[in-house]
Amino acid sequence: MSNEQVAFVTGGAQGIGAAIARRLAKDGFAVGVADLNYDLASEVAKEINADQGKAYAVKVDVSDRDDVFKAVTEVADHFGGFDVIINNAGLGPTTPIETITPEMFDKVYHINVGGVIWGTQAAIEQFEKFGHGGKIINATSQAGVVGNPNLSLYSSTKFAVRGLTQVTARDLAERGITVNAFAPGIVKTPMMMDIAHNVGKNAGKDDEWGMEQFAKDIAMKRLSEPEEVASAVAFLAGPDSNYMTGQTLIVDGGIQFQ
Repeated sequence: MSNEQVAFVTGGAQGIGAAIARRLAKDGFAVGVADLNYDLASEVAKEINADQGKAYAVKVDVSDRDDVFKAVTEVADHFGGFDVIINNAGLGPTTPIETITPEMFDKVYHINVGGVIWGTQAAIEQFEKFGHGGKIINATSQAGVVGNPNLSLYSSTKFAVRGLTQVTARDLAERGITVNAFAPGIVKTPMMMDIAHNVGKNAGKDDEWGMEQFAKDIAMKRLSEPEEVASAVAFLAGPDSNYMTGQTLIVDGGIQFQ
């Protein structure tokens, strides 16, 4: 049984997920870096290990329940413990409502919502196995707090994640498990650049115009760095948030006020 805390991050190979993995490793967690792209996940883990941290890369398709359980078990076995899961993996296609196909619906919902459900189930199994509670942290979005134009699939999955966070927080509280979510705004990640490109393209404008459609509503007038989101996740993963559950922490530079 290890004394160090073990965290598992899905979508850990790039963007916000990689920033979370690096930050939690700095905070002393042993980190499972889980991603569909195993090569990139390995790079992140290698970099953490070279920097005196502890990380282990694992391949996972979060839309596949068995795959999620397998990956979570592998990391728990590797480190001899399991304390925190960050269900971060997600897809953000630009989908004006008429453009949604059944295939796209299945894909995005299976990853963005299914991934959270399977991750939650797999984490509960490990918490029980190790005989203690734990923390479940889900990625929603400011688009899961207020509907965002052109993002009907993405936005609706992120509203679903907020709902799941609240329900599971109620259901699991007595077992010593807290469940919270973080809602990033417009973060400089590959996924965001892709969304901006498509919003611009749909309007016959360039990438910069696409990004500006999102940035113009930020009180702080700048986009977020992935590390700024990781700081909020570090708070949710650490002991300072022990009396918080069912909440969505909005980290968006002031787009939404609650």
